[in-house]
Amino acid sequence: MSAPPERSSLNAARRARELAALPGEVVDVLVVGLGATGAGAALDAASRGLSVAAIDAHDLAFGTSRWSSKLIHGGLRYLASGQLDVAYESAVERGVLLRRTAPHLLGALPFVMPLTPMVPRRQEALVRGGLAAGDALRLAAGTPRSLLPGPRRLTAAETLRLAPALRPDGLRGGLLSWDGRLADDARLVTAIARTAAAHGARILTRCRALTVTGEGALVRDERTGRTFPVRARSVINAAGVWAGGLVDGVRLLPSRGTHLVLRAGSLGGTTAGMQVPVPGSRARFVLVLPQGDGRVYVGLTDEPADGPIPDVPEPTEGEIGFLLDVLGSVLDAPVRRADVAGAFAGLRPLLDDGPAGPGGGPPAGTHADISRRHRVLTSPDGVVTIVGGKLTTYRRMAEDAVDAVLAAGRLGPARPSRTARIPLVGAAPAARPGAGPPVPGGVPARLVRRYGAEAPLLAALAREEGPGSLEPVVPGLPVLGVELAWAVRHEGALDVGDLLDRRTRIGLVPEDRAAAVPAAEAVLRRHAPAPDSRDDPDSSPSSPQL
Repeated sequence: MSAPPERSSLNAARRARELAALPGEVVDVLVVGLGATGAGAALDAASRGLSVAAIDAHDLAFGTSRWSSKLIHGGLRYLASGQLDVAYESAVERGVLLRRTAPHLLGALPFVMPLTPMVPRRQEALVRGGLAAGDALRLAAGTPRSLLPGPRRLTAAETLRLAPALRPDGLRGGLLSWDGRLADDARLVTAIARTAAAHGARILTRCRALTVTGEGALVRDERTGRTFPVRARSVINAAGVWAGGLVDGVRLLPSRGTHLVLRAGSLGGTTAGMQVPVPGSRARFVLVLPQGDGRVYVGLTDEPADGPIPDVPEPTEGEIGFLLDVLGSVLDAPVRRADVAGAFAGLRPLLDDGPAGPGGGPPAGTHADISRRHRVLTSPDGVVTIVGGKLTTYRRMAEDAVDAVLAAGRLGPARPSRTARIPLVGAAPAARPGAGPPVPGGVPARLVRRYGAEAPLLAALAREEGPGSLEPVVPGLPVLGVELAWAVRHEGALDVGDLLDRRTRIGLVPEDRAAAVPAAEAVLRRHAPAPDSRDDPDSSPSSPQL
């Protein structure tokens, strides 16, 4: 097969080679955490000419980055709360992803807000005003309407064509808007990490930071148990909800966001997203999010997550019931608990920088009231911690963290950030704005949608692997066998959990995950050392929880 750019390929052999060399070196920047922000910081620093090592205790996108709604928001919700700077930043970063850095992973998703009898005219007017303001943000950010069409009002018939599962009685129409949707949030992180590797960053998963100082970290290889120091001239703590456990003085208020996973038939072939108003609230919505794999996500909640931070958060039955109740308020036939094929939850790393509530507890109000602005904090010994924010603005957060490292003066001069202009691995210009990348002859469209310009390389690998590699891993799901082989050879997948829970999202439905385990194990036997489930807390079929 035609080899991909070797500088971007991540695999077990590269990991072993770079890990062996690391203890004898001093890197310019050590990044702890390989979610979107950590991988983004590794890319930002490496593309400025700095030497970089980036580590994670688990895998790429193991934490919050893979539990999102898969949306790249334009900042509308932040306008409603008066956070104009956050809203504008979100719109700008959405445009960067859509137009330059990840057009192969991001597209426009239409959303319908049904105007049911529970939505008074006053609320309709407020939402229409908000959508108009969001469109103005799009214009100010320079994103063309060819990529994100403008909002408009729908008739009842148009609304039902887009969302046929809605209850027609009393429906007076809908409000149509558009926002950015990722093919897969974990795939975005993988693309960022591989792009960082192409610029020389060492991307090292299964490496846990035991202690962190401004001069490096004590690290344990979770696959072998070996402990070793990593020396660095500067350190960025991008560990998300675990950031406070590495650096003193970082106080977080994690918020749990839960989503349901439904089979496609549960909502009667709905093709558009839906914004379902939460009864009794003027500004809260539950989102219905059709996915490219035939599933539908419904979410999300915003609940305080007290106590120790788990590796894999679990949805509560109360949250699942809440989402079903809100969804049922607009459907002709309600979705029942037995129809929920899976559920997942993620923890937002919100910074606790407000006044304490009664008894020294969290601030008054709800977690939804806490600002989504990101913050860069520098500890007395020089560790730079980046917290808060959201997936949409990962690139800007990473840039700000690297700027803070440079401002500390421990490194020599470096180039300004270039990541707003660096295409991620697989990015290719569309034939026309909004059309998506062209589909080469003989290459399955699914591969083009998820791998962009690298899709022909996967097709070539499929010929090497054999005819069965272009068949679904699990009947009824679109994931192809060649995707598992590619993940092991070029995307750093080391075990079954990496393959089924992050490189693909088969694992979101436990039944599908169990069916796919034999195929994943067979690929690992062919292409990598035998998997060791001991280093992957969510490698068992029981996660995510139902």
